[in-house]
Amino acid sequence: MDINELKKIFGEHYGSPQAVYASPGRVNLIGEHTDYNGGFVLPGAIDKGMALAIKPNGTSKIRVFSVDYNEACEFGMNEADKPEKGWAKYIFGVVREMDKRGKKVEGFDAAFYGDVPLGAGLSSSAALESTFAYALNDIYSLGIDLFELAKIGQATEHNYVGVKCGIMDQFASLFGKKGNLIRLDCRSLEYQYVPFNPTGYKLLLVDSCVKHELVNNPYNRRRESCEAAAAAIRRRHPEVEFLRDANFDMLEEVKSEISAEDYSRATFVIGEVKRLLDACDALTKGDYQTVGKKMYETHEGLSKLYEVSCEELDFLNDCARRYGVTGSRIMGGGFGGCTINLVEDAKYDKFVAQTLADYKAKFNIDARIYDVVISDGARRLE
Repeated sequence: MDINELKKIFGEHYGSPQAVYASPGRVNLIGEHTDYNGGFVLPGAIDKGMALAIKPNGTSKIRVFSVDYNEACEFGMNEADKPEKGWAKYIFGVVREMDKRGKKVEGFDAAFYGDVPLGAGLSSSAALESTFAYALNDIYSLGIDLFELAKIGQATEHNYVGVKCGIMDQFASLFGKKGNLIRLDCRSLEYQYVPFNPTGYKLLLVDSCVKHELVNNPYNRRRESCEAAAAAIRRRHPEVEFLRDANFDMLEEVKSEISAEDYSRATFVIGEVKRLLDACDALTKGDYQTVGKKMYETHEGLSKLYEVSCEELDFLNDCARRYGVTGSRIMGGGFGGCTINLVEDAKYDKFVAQTLADYKAKFNIDARIYDVVISDGARRLE
């Protein structure tokens, strides 16, 4: 769908829009399960996201049409007006979080659609929050900076959707910059842009199209393991607040004091923090072969040490190695979802064709391919 089509749909429901905005989804090149360990992540905005046509309507009501769901929803802006529809809660939450900060939003009409593949780990929800937050801030001249807009999106997830997410997704959607990834320090929230101009390479996701249902909340268990290892190290080294502050020598000192599982999880995290920094150094030099090597190392650690992979993802990673892909790894929390792959142009067609065929033969599942380009963050289109 192009912008003119979106404006046409808006017109059918609400008349002519005042403005059109867009915000992207994101990928994370390297740096997994490091956020809650005080470490770094390396996301980038992509060329897929959410587009929004919007205008004030002079009432105290919000009227929104979702093109993707072919549904309309109308609701007020007070706490008691929370809508039932899942997608509308994101919009309501953004408005409520702005109100909590003393920023007055008035009634508006909106229509939106997305081309972020749902369920692929590309943060369609953050793109939705960021699009509305950016647009409302602009239309009503609220004077909220991008950093606070990211916090508004995160608070929307926490308070109105029930997802205790970090801030990476919203941050990348708002701060994205074409040709750059963002090295975000998850403790201080300081950031810097890292050049990403992989001439001769493509960045693509292979969606396994599986998501394994899990019991006993494995994410919380891994977080607890990391905290237990950090606490053991802290008793000897008080300066260690998170595993991000530790090194392998410190971990070895406490190996006998923690469980084998805690040791394994901590080994991955300490290694991952260093891998990300090494990858950033390689990117500044344009050394994509080293970046790819670090991606493979991350997958190996996520599979063997952190144990968040699955048979399907390991198979896709093996395919990447078999067909000469420069770098490949699980992207996201694990147990399904996508691999992110850095592929030389000359090897792209064979890799895609063979991987799709091999995966179908092995699992009888049609994997999906998503090409992504690192792009700009939230912006007004017209």
